[in-house]
Amino acid sequence: MTPSVQLYTVRGHLAEDLPGTLEAMAGIGFTQVEPYAFVERAAEYAEHLTRLGLSAPTAHVKLIDADLDAVFAAAKQLGISTIIDPHIDESRWTSRESVAGIARELKGIAAKAADHGLAIGYHNHAFELENRIDGTAALEVFAEEVGDAVVLEVDTYWAEVGGESAPALLGRLDDRVKALHVKDGPKTKNDKEQVAVGAGSMPIAEILAAAPQALRVIELDDFDGDVLQAVTDSYNFLAGTK
Repeated sequence: MTPSVQLYTVRGHLAEDLPGTLEAMAGIGFTQVEPYAFVERAAEYAEHLTRLGLSAPTAHVKLIDADLDAVFAAAKQLGISTIIDPHIDESRWTSRESVAGIARELKGIAAKAADHGLAIGYHNHAFELENRIDGTAALEVFAEEVGDAVVLEVDTYWAEVGGESAPALLGRLDDRVKALHVKDGPKTKNDKEQVAVGAGSMPIAEILAAAPQALRVIELDDFDGDVLQAVTDSYNFLAGTK
């Protein structure tokens, strides 16, 4: 499966030169990318994704309390099929009632998105796994509450930092997981310690085997070095992994 890349990884390059950064991603070998905060730059993204033959099946943008008409219009312009909310405040993941409230809000947004032919997803950090509700990780409680109305993009690194075995978690969530954030490092909360996929301590092969149906999205939240080289190394590693 050809991997995608979360463009937040190269946010500094994007801020300076969006066309050149997308050209660099295509040059590495990517045919898919995952934009973030794409609404304001939708026309620019659309122009250069088309020019370079890149698709964006998934993208990140805040959904709760957002201008959904603008989000949906931009997503359609870019050919995005699944819009993923990348972060909902940690304080809302501490009780069953609060998690159920998140599920209701995202299900309501998903119903509106469906009218535009779009799906909605959620991406975790560590706290949705660290926070336990009656002994169960809050993310799994959310998955139960939301059913199949909202898909999951499991950030496997933050799952492990949050105390869960990522392969085991993926096995339990099964086909609700439509995408993975694949990243590597020493499993700490220091983003700068993250490394190219395959160069850290994450069980990458087991993770990929646990969710063979899921889109693989490379991401480094931060990197203390040449991030384009880290992305290249990550792509080469994943492209050679079944």
